[in-house]
Amino acid sequence: MQTSPMQIPNDFSLGDFFQPGFDPRDLGPLASLLRAKPYLDALITLFRGGDDEVLVRLLILREIGSRADAPRWTPQELDNHFSYIHVVKRDTVLKRLRDNGLLVWDSDEALYSLSEPGRVALAALATLTQFADGDAELGYLTAQVAAGQSVGNISPEGLQHLLARLNELHADFENALESQSEFQIRQARAKLESVWKWVTKGTEVIRQVLEDENGDRQVLQVAQAIALTQSRMLRMTGVFQRRLAELAAQRVHLGQSGLTSTNVADWLRGRSQEQLAALGRDLLTFHPEPAFVVSDILLDVTEFELIERERDVLGESDLPTSELAQSVSAVEAERLLLAEELFEVLKGISIEAPLAQAVLADTYPETAYRLSLLSLLGDSEAALENSIVSDLVKLPLALHTEETVDEIDHPEVATLTRGSLRPL
Repeated sequence: MQTSPMQIPNDFSLGDFFQPGFDPRDLGPLASLLRAKPYLDALITLFRGGDDEVLVRLLILREIGSRADAPRWTPQELDNHFSYIHVVKRDTVLKRLRDNGLLVWDSDEALYSLSEPGRVALAALATLTQFADGDAELGYLTAQVAAGQSVGNISPEGLQHLLARLNELHADFENALESQSEFQIRQARAKLESVWKWVTKGTEVIRQVLEDENGDRQVLQVAQAIALTQSRMLRMTGVFQRRLAELAAQRVHLGQSGLTSTNVADWLRGRSQEQLAALGRDLLTFHPEPAFVVSDILLDVTEFELIERERDVLGESDLPTSELAQSVSAVEAERLLLAEELFEVLKGISIEAPLAQAVLADTYPETAYRLSLLSLLGDSEAALENSIVSDLVKLPLALHTEETVDEIDHPEVATLTRGSLRPL
């Protein structure tokens, strides 16, 4: 019988998967797996086969391992405890666990007990199922790193997995923010809240890892990257809150009902496709398809629309005359001249200059107007205007004032706040 390309014959050895002349034991990543082969064999025994078979094996093995006060079982105790399982199926599972080294049979005392690989596999499964209710992946990875740190044996591979998961979460959060969708941002915030305790727990563990001066260099490098990613995620809470507040300000309120467009959208998102179709079924109107209309009738309608139908006469309008340009009052014209004069003065400042040099004019109103213009330096909104004022506020100058007030030798200005103009 010929084997298909995607199938591997059962009699293949490990060396058959590698190129001729290559020893698999020389491969570093494979060496660590070979060292853990007894424990991997235990997992293979548990998970080989159909889903139902696997679940029954796990159930029996967990029940056997749960009796801590009396870890050894007699055959009679196993029969009584698993009386709810079919006898043939139960005996088949027990034989499989015993033949593959997960259960140990003590013939002298006639007792069953868990083997070392069986106990290790059971402990790993207990840790995994512990995080099934929340974010299983991040919780499990953080727990593994915390456990390794507590016993002084942190796995660089475990840290890499934790870093990869944190980067994935941070990328998802950034994508939600860039989408500008309130629903995606709310989902991302809920996701962040669900993993928050694991992020904070991971922060504590990584802090302890970085404080160890004698730690492995590779472990410290990955730990620093994890700390950076965690700090970026911790700042996401404020970012989500600000963005949601901005979106809330843009909501459309539906009259005086108290409802907003977001409430309606939330309600619609909770309906099924059939319910949405039922809501719009009576609201849609369909225009008749005029397949019965002949070309002659269409031609008559076209002639009426193009030739006979009376249309409004197009009106003619002239551009406004130059006399209308004199609508600017004399006061506004004077202010524009003062702004132009101040612009010429400020344009020539290249080093720090006293405030009085730019502000003082012949009269008090002129001085006060100049001072008000200086307060607009750097104003982004004023810079958007198309006038001499916008040119003035765009100058690379900054106004600095002090609490001191100087007395001025001026006919109309008695005092002036001490200050200076500094180039940026």
